[in-house]
Amino acid sequence: MKYSNLQLEGLESRKVFIITFYASAFIMLSICSFALYESAGEYLKTGTIIIGDVLVKIEFPFKGSPSLVTYLMITSIYSWFCVTRLAGEKVNAISGPVRSLFQLFALAIAIIALYEFVYNFVLWNSFFIDEVVKGEFQSEGVSIAYPNPGTPWNLMFATKMTLAAFLISAHAFYLITKTKKPL
Repeated sequence: MKYSNLQLEGLESRKVFIITFYASAFIMLSICSFALYESAGEYLKTGTIIIGDVLVKIEFPFKGSPSLVTYLMITSIYSWFCVTRLAGEKVNAISGPVRSLFQLFALAIAIIALYEFVYNFVLWNSFFIDEVVKGEFQSEGVSIAYPNPGTPWNLMFATKMTLAAFLISAHAFYLITKTKKPL
């Protein structure tokens, strides 16, 4: 079968999104597996765990590079974008009431993620300013015992991952809202 130039361009673009999706998914799985392994080891040694701390403290591939949480954030967004580019038209096939529920769900997640992002960002910045005023600069190690006092979260991890959650859910809301089929 012969393909037109437009069809070939579409197939080549599809291949780029498929390769990017699988690469991003592999990187996310690798980062999460490594973090789980390291966190389990730390928990067995100390009896405590700080969510996301290992992802913030490890810079890859060398010191001064971005931390693993940055790669996790970026690959999460890449994976979502690739999935929507590959299967985004399937939203048009969903019935109006179900799409309305998805739209409300995506909006709720976007609102919650935006609130959490702003909350974590403001907290992180207040600790950062406090450290700068004191002459200490350790912004990546700041954690807070929220939402569970027994399990603190690293603020850099929480800030970056809630930003990713906001971007993904806001994009989902946009995609569901812009569908051609009336609700």
